[in-house]
Amino acid sequence: MTKAFVVGHPIKHSRSPLIHGFWLKTYGIDGSYERIEVEPVNFGNFLKGFHEQGFAGGNVTIPHKEVAFAGVMRRTERAERLKAVNTLWVKDGVLWGDNTDVLGFMANLDQNLGIAWEQHVETVLVLGAGGAARGIVAGLQERSFKRIVIANRTISKAQEIVRDLERYSTVKLEAVAWDNIGSVLPDAQLIVNTTSLGMAGQPPLLLDLDRAPDNAVVTDIVYVPLKTPLLAAAEARGLRIVDGLGMLLHQAVPGFERWFGVRPEVTPELRALIVADIEGGK
Repeated sequence: MTKAFVVGHPIKHSRSPLIHGFWLKTYGIDGSYERIEVEPVNFGNFLKGFHEQGFAGGNVTIPHKEVAFAGVMRRTERAERLKAVNTLWVKDGVLWGDNTDVLGFMANLDQNLGIAWEQHVETVLVLGAGGAARGIVAGLQERSFKRIVIANRTISKAQEIVRDLERYSTVKLEAVAWDNIGSVLPDAQLIVNTTSLGMAGQPPLLLDLDRAPDNAVVTDIVYVPLKTPLLAAAEARGLRIVDGLGMLLHQAVPGFERWFGVRPEVTPELRALIVADIEGGK
């Protein structure tokens, strides 16, 4: 039996076991996927010893992604760009790390917006400049946009992302102060919230969308609640919206394929299962 895991601190609220458990059952695979709680002080030892405990690999979540990046022996180019690892596996005795958040975010947009949707987008506005924003900007760089603008309350963090990632693409990266978002909105055909604002228990993200183009798409990486105040405001304005749940589902695909040898599909049935769990936890 192939075993995999998700490791974090805390970890009890992770929905990854539901996702991978659904796929194991769907594809008739003799395997397991479990939550493992590891405090930061013990994570280095866990990283060195999980394979000896019979695990093929696993996912890494908060707060261990940066430590996992430093602790693996080999990394994918994506992980190198992001300085963070969320997927682990062992190949020929070598511990590898990847970051699939990039793939998850872009695949979510592709599934919801259709083929070649990005051809209608020239300017992207990314709100926030944390680790999630870095991964999303890296994913957006791989498409044919002309301009990606990163807005953050501490503009130096946005400038750091620009400095670190601009060499990987010809797409123009810019940093702007949060107070200057209004000057970018009229040109932003894609607006991405990467902050925790709007998450259950957090203040809402207050953004005046009246200046956004009529064809703009608004997406949020928050998925609890599924429809954040930002998405509700965008919908009321008549804009297309994409919630954050699909990113969680799609980022899980590459890891499952690594460990269990089958590339799973993100289906309406899987989404319905996780939605029911989210709504049941309210």
